[in-house]
Amino acid sequence: MAKDFVTRAENYSEWYNELVVRADLAENSSVRGCMVIKPYGYAIWEKMQHTLDKMFKDTGHQNAYFPLFIPKSFFEKEAEHVEGFAKECAVVTHHRLAKSPDGKGLIPDPNAKLEEELIVRPTSETIIWDTYRKWIKSYRDLPILCNQWANVVRWEMRTRMFLRTAEFLWQEGHTAHATRQEAEAEAIKMMHVYADFAEKYMAMPVVRGIKSANERFAGAVETYCIEAMMQDGKALQAGTSHFLGQNFAKAFDVKFLSKENQLEYVWATSWGVSTRLMGALIMTHSDDNGLVLPPYLAPIQVVIVPIFKTDEEKSQIDAIANDAIEKLSSKGITVKYDDDEKTKPGWKFNEYEFKGVPVRVTLGARDLKEDKVEVFRRDTCEKEIIHKDEIVAKAEELLKAIQDNLYKKALDLRTSKTRNVDTWEDFKVEIEKGGFLMCHWDGTPETEEKIKEETKATIRCIPIDAPTEEGKCIYTGKPSHRRVIFARNY
Repeated sequence: MAKDFVTRAENYSEWYNELVVRADLAENSSVRGCMVIKPYGYAIWEKMQHTLDKMFKDTGHQNAYFPLFIPKSFFEKEAEHVEGFAKECAVVTHHRLAKSPDGKGLIPDPNAKLEEELIVRPTSETIIWDTYRKWIKSYRDLPILCNQWANVVRWEMRTRMFLRTAEFLWQEGHTAHATRQEAEAEAIKMMHVYADFAEKYMAMPVVRGIKSANERFAGAVETYCIEAMMQDGKALQAGTSHFLGQNFAKAFDVKFLSKENQLEYVWATSWGVSTRLMGALIMTHSDDNGLVLPPYLAPIQVVIVPIFKTDEEKSQIDAIANDAIEKLSSKGITVKYDDDEKTKPGWKFNEYEFKGVPVRVTLGARDLKEDKVEVFRRDTCEKEIIHKDEIVAKAEELLKAIQDNLYKKALDLRTSKTRNVDTWEDFKVEIEKGGFLMCHWDGTPETEEKIKEETKATIRCIPIDAPTEEGKCIYTGKPSHRRVIFARNY
């Protein structure tokens, strides 16, 4: 374990914050509530972005870009939307600065006040639906399947890198459809796309579900989501997909001429994931030795470290390393050969272990005299001695094994921390232990709000595969037909 690195058991929150910095992922910026994503952290995000982007395009979506600034009047057109985001909006009021009266500083120029204030986008539904009004005239113009990669601003008071920052990176899909059925199918499909990405690439098991009315996106008719459990038992909303009905089409007067020659309002969806997935990745897999990365998203999948004393030994090691690099690279495996002589092998071992590189191969001159090399896997911290000719095959085998093991380990943890709770007294005890509590709920926002006030737990989702089961609400005792997931969350 790294010196002076706090453990998860000692202080999970401090462990997370310190890991983000010491693993070279990000750091706090000079702007309150904002972060600088460093190259190593951004390389992970790029892999996520590249994979998701392909998944979006494979399902028929195209990328576009819409303005950062949104006229305030646009927000005012959709009542639920403005109410949901009003407290988080950053507002631009002037377009120029001027010297202050005392000449010692700068102030907004009184003569440069905007005719209409602009909102720095917290999300883009309003500006996009104003645009779609110009694009859509007939059923022949539908569907529109657009996605954009962008930054957004939500003025958070309490921030934590990746999990909740005033500015963050994300993608937001916005689609327009001729029928309700088509739009609902789109929203559900994108929830499953997110779930597939989380489980197959992030090795993070998720629950597919529907949000309660209290947790629903502002302006949506239905919000579909994927919910993950972190190692401390708290839930994390990893992605959401919204069926918007005709709310935004009506707010922006977006109509189309149907096949039956009738003028109708368009049906809409929006869906998004953000750099919050970076926080999810960290908290799902990492340990007291630092970052642990699933191989499919690791910027460096294999690192090769040489140990030598003479130039002749270095030359022999170089030949073996270069051969392995060529073969690994041809199989699409990202590999780094760290023969930098400014740092010692022991330092390199600690560094790459802390940064979560899945596989480390040590080429030691002494071992190579017997045609042997040492291989280390990050997820279990186990070492193995193999023949030098087995490097490529072993690396392939380990990368697959690590990916599978990380998913299984996370799934086992979630299973062990998920349990049925049937009484209010038990609920108050069990919620303190963390995890997912499967409970009956009477379906009312009022009951959910009271439970949140008393325990800080919310309904994370109503699982889409939740079986029908008659029971009584844990809080009111009223009839309930299925269990929902309650948890405390990030």
